[in-house]
Amino acid sequence: MTARYPFSAVVGHEDLRLGLLLNAVHPGIGGVLVRGEKGTAKSTIVRGLAALLPALETVRDCRFACDPHRPDPGCPDGPHASDVVTKPSSLVELPVGATEDRLVGSLDLERALTEGVRAYQPGLLAAAHRGVLYVDEVNLLHDHLVDLLLDAAAMGRAHVERDGVSVSHASSFLLVGTMNPEEGELRPQLLDRFGLTVQVNASRDVETRTEVVRRRLAYEADPAGFAQQWEKADAELAERIVAARLALPGIALPDTELRRIAAVCAAFEVDGMRADLVVARAAIAHAAWSGGDAVTSADVEVAVRLALPHRRRRDPFDEPGLDSEQLEQALRDAAEQADSPEPPDDDGPDGDGGGAPSPEPGEAPSSQEQPSGGGGGGGEQPPAKPAQQFRPRLLQVPGLGEGAPGRRSRSSSSSGRVVRSSTVDGHGVHLTATVQAAAPHQHARGRSGSGLELRAGDLRRAVREGREGNLVLFAVDASGSMAARSRMSAVTGAVLSLLRDAYQRRDKVGLITFRGRDAEVALPPTSSVDAAAVRLRRLRTGGRTPLAHGLLAARKLLAAERLRDPRRRPLLVLVTDGRATVSASQGGDALHDAMRAAALLEADGVASVVVDCENGVVRLGLPDRLALALGGTCLQLAELSAEQVAGVVRAARAA
Repeated sequence: MTARYPFSAVVGHEDLRLGLLLNAVHPGIGGVLVRGEKGTAKSTIVRGLAALLPALETVRDCRFACDPHRPDPGCPDGPHASDVVTKPSSLVELPVGATEDRLVGSLDLERALTEGVRAYQPGLLAAAHRGVLYVDEVNLLHDHLVDLLLDAAAMGRAHVERDGVSVSHASSFLLVGTMNPEEGELRPQLLDRFGLTVQVNASRDVETRTEVVRRRLAYEADPAGFAQQWEKADAELAERIVAARLALPGIALPDTELRRIAAVCAAFEVDGMRADLVVARAAIAHAAWSGGDAVTSADVEVAVRLALPHRRRRDPFDEPGLDSEQLEQALRDAAEQADSPEPPDDDGPDGDGGGAPSPEPGEAPSSQEQPSGGGGGGGEQPPAKPAQQFRPRLLQVPGLGEGAPGRRSRSSSSSGRVVRSSTVDGHGVHLTATVQAAAPHQHARGRSGSGLELRAGDLRRAVREGREGNLVLFAVDASGSMAARSRMSAVTGAVLSLLRDAYQRRDKVGLITFRGRDAEVALPPTSSVDAAAVRLRRLRTGGRTPLAHGLLAARKLLAAERLRDPRRRPLLVLVTDGRATVSASQGGDALHDAMRAAALLEADGVASVVVDCENGVVRLGLPDRLALALGGTCLQLAELSAEQVAGVVRAARAA
């Protein structure tokens, strides 16, 4: 077996190393999320951590690693004998393509078929108990697995109700996840479960990069010899972890530092109280790791830098991280509040709250500060301030797809939930249905003993269904007819709401805008929806309406994406008032050309939704005609809000 790359041999990444070591000292911190670009040794350093963790005393033959001094009274392998064994701390890796039964466990197929009994085969959550559960590319993990992982991480137990098996067992683990933000962000619910977060980037220093390559080549040439060189350094770290764990119960948290923690968390307006608890635990662990006997302001500052960056993100389009100046100011203010028994005065010098608030990042100035636009619909208008955003209705592609895991449309999946059994199609064996099919025929087959007599006709396959992420392509009319400030403000707010929804549902998104005499691909399809939000906020309006050009540009882009990723189904969201003033051909009729372009998209099988932006007393009904030509659905802007309209919107045409 090849020796692991030593933890001590990793060059740089001090914050990552410290975050992992603090969790090794105090597992109650809640784990570490490692964000960073590819090729930055994220996985290498996490795997190196396992060798530093103290060995565990467990009950002999217990598959759930029960602590012999405090055995789980509900352990499926109990009651336990008194025999004790020592084994290394476990590092369990959860692959992105794992199935539900691999994570939580399932019916023991071998015993079911040979002994005819229902027995539980533990999964990865059982193997990770009292160890480390490592999820590489955690942001790509299938949603139903994320839900199971969240439940176990929150309760410290795994509950299994499947295949006729009902089991509950202890599952307390150090959760470590890595992700590349370029491949999409993490669900907010899972993001908050990680105690600490660390941003990892490759060093731009030549000497550092040289040393990284030198050590890696030395390791590849002689893994065992290289590991031996760093054995002493790793052993010292392991001893320090044990010493810090023993010192942990004796670390004092003075009331002054506790007030400092509460003040900093309040200053950054983090949701809930989990942040305060995590910062307190991390500060205590850092004090123990540093050899102190009480938490100091330096311990609190380290804990805040590691625990708050991912929690202050109020919006999917906010940049993660903490501004250093803002953090230093918050710590200074917290120090004053911590030393003062009286609550701070929130009012400004004149008692009016300190003046008008400054605009949020990415927002336009107030109405008094808005730049003046240029005249009528023919001139270019500056970007409009987005209207208030809302929770949108669910827009879906109809039918059953086979795309990438997500949260939008129904899909056939090899790792989704089992919805039925089949003798023809499906993924894997449906154990319960197979046993049920064979059971009535055991007597006729002359069964002897406890095993089942199976025939080929008894085999049942598991038909699984999950959710997929789609390619949501926004085609936004930015012409002069849309340029009224109030209307464009509402349009921008609505599209930003849909972008946030795409972020949460793990879609790829693209953005096409059309005005003047042509259409522009403002953003090619990407998983980075915040990039689309930036482009949209900078959108200028004005000029004529090349509607046909916009639809043809969408068709061309979708055709290219179909070749690149044929399994990801598209959903076109066309935002327009339906007016067309520029034809796609010399001397042609602009509206006729637009309808022909829409018919081509319908023939390609593209599911479409037209967002009707037409307003005024006289309505021409052009968006409805466009939706009919596209074979899709037409919605007015107000109908996008889930709060205003109940039900689910589905695109009208099957892909």
